Amino acid sequence: MLSFHLGPLAIPTSLTIVVAAWLAAHGAGLLAGRGRRASVAAHLNDMLLWGFVAARVGFVLYWFSLYAHQPLAMLDLRDGGFLPWAGIAAALALAAWRGWRRPERRRPLAAAVLTGALVWAGGEALQQSGTEAALSPRVLRQLDGPPASLPALASGKPVVLNLWASWCPPCLREMPLLQDAQQQRSDVRFLFANQGEDEVAVRDFFRKQPLRLQHVLLDPAGALGREYGSVALPTTLFFDADGRLASVHLGELSTATLASKLQTLARPASKE
Repeated sequence: MLSFHLGPLAIPTSLTIVVAAWLAAHGAGLLAGRGRRASVAAHLNDMLLWGFVAARVGFVLYWFSLYAHQPLAMLDLRDGGFLPWAGIAAALALAAWRGWRRPERRRPLAAAVLTGALVWAGGEALQQSGTEAALSPRVLRQLDGPPASLPALASGKPVVLNLWASWCPPCLREMPLLQDAQQQRSDVRFLFANQGEDEVAVRDFFRKQPLRLQHVLLDPAGALGREYGSVALPTTLFFDADGRLASVHLGELSTATLASKLQTLARPASKE
């Protein structure tokens, strides 16, 4: 499952896993430090903040050439651009520094970090086991073509599968970016699967928009969203040339986040 509803909100499962790991770390740190009168709650909060900032800064620096022409986009966290290893390294470095300065914090910090890591790893493993990991064989109608299966449309190329709807503002904001990528990257197949709307609504939408997308698919029952376990729109799934799920992005893509995801498709299959 990639996301779920909490009332009117669509919550990414990955965010829920991070929150669960953070709470578990707090609990373990509290138990381990109780006898030593060493509270590590503030240090765990600092680690989370430092890790978050470092992951964002690392991503922006890595893709700086794509942010340089629009500096304010560096502050727009909605694009989901983070470099996980940079955040993890910063958080662990802070924990090591705080533990080195005060020996009584070492055991509680170590227990908290280990517990949080185990909960996070377990949650990620459960999420991946419950998510379809291959390009769906489902046959869908094309807006301007005959019905076709997704593998047939892929034609042996990596696939970017975008789940969208005309009522979704982030979907509309990212479409020009995806259109440009579709025109520039002939080595990747871009598919746009509308979720929950009929053909009349989709055709009416494109009559009003200056968009010229290829491979627009009709999925009025939202079957692909259910199959991949996502209730959030837009959701973009990236499949390698063998049809295996390489990565997922929930929410609006930026130029940098799209480039980072496409980069995963260029990696050799043995490193996936």
